[in-house]
Amino acid sequence: MRKIGITTTVPVEVIYAAGCIPVDINNIFITGEHPQQKVEAAEIAGYPRNVCGWIKGLYTTILEEKDIREVIAVTQGDCTNTHALMETLELQGVKTIPFAFPFDRDKDLLRLQIEKLMAYFEVDWEQVLIVKKRLDAIRKKVWEIDRLTWEENRVSGFDNHLFQVNCSDFKGEPESFDREISQFLERACHAPELKQDVRLGFIGVPPIISGLYHYLESIGARVVFNEIQRQFTMPFETDDLVEQYRLYTYPYHVLNRIEDIKREIKRRNLDGLIHYTQSFCFRQIEDLIFRQELDVPILTLEGDKPAQLDARSKMRIDAFVEMLRWNK
Repeated sequence: MRKIGITTTVPVEVIYAAGCIPVDINNIFITGEHPQQKVEAAEIAGYPRNVCGWIKGLYTTILEEKDIREVIAVTQGDCTNTHALMETLELQGVKTIPFAFPFDRDKDLLRLQIEKLMAYFEVDWEQVLIVKKRLDAIRKKVWEIDRLTWEENRVSGFDNHLFQVNCSDFKGEPESFDREISQFLERACHAPELKQDVRLGFIGVPPIISGLYHYLESIGARVVFNEIQRQFTMPFETDDLVEQYRLYTYPYHVLNRIEDIKREIKRRNLDGLIHYTQSFCFRQIEDLIFRQELDVPILTLEGDKPAQLDARSKMRIDAFVEMLRWNK
């Protein structure tokens, strides 16, 4: 089957309706072998040192995946470096398909973008909505994993992250992913309650560094809210596909994200937030907005390239968690 690369969450219902397989390049880059070497390979090819590690990893990964010759690139609502990524990929013979989330969440413009994507893949609304119904059933099961994380304390922050982040492409095999979720839920429902006393939220893009969730739990803290990953599950009850992607907060104005974060801080009884920022990403600027608008302690962590959580970050996390514990 024809594989379509994606570099962030897009209406995958359209891709599946066409009988194609969406592949989230981020996930195969960061979980593949030697992600650090992929970043270095892009730098050797000419990518500047001061460009986001995710973009460089995506570039090399796409070129290595020989069965992916088409990539949907989000030109508005994601990374500002995507334009150059598209251009360099086209130089290497990869076809890029542009998709844009309108900054003001205009429903007509968003519908137009989705219908342009449908025209490219030669599918109609009836086909797309059949797929939406199938994927929504899977999404609801992942919502239950999220609920078991924050309400019953039976799921780790990393498992919460992992299942939600995979909703960007459903691992390319929705039925298989559905079975995996069902098996996990069966175990999680009977798992013992986790006892970490400090409850954290993780906001920002998924981290390029590894070991963060496990380290937090080793010192008595646990992430019970993964902001962007949760958005990948489309946590909204609607039969309208356009409205679904309009309610999705990540691609639009940061104030929409703040509304969602404030609601979840209260609902999940969070003690503090970790704001993850990616080196050389424009979203680092949003840190000052979060600090001004959110009324809970925030620790900002920055990651550059794929690597284990470093000693300096561990020391800062230790101090932050201890401060939160002291204030409880």
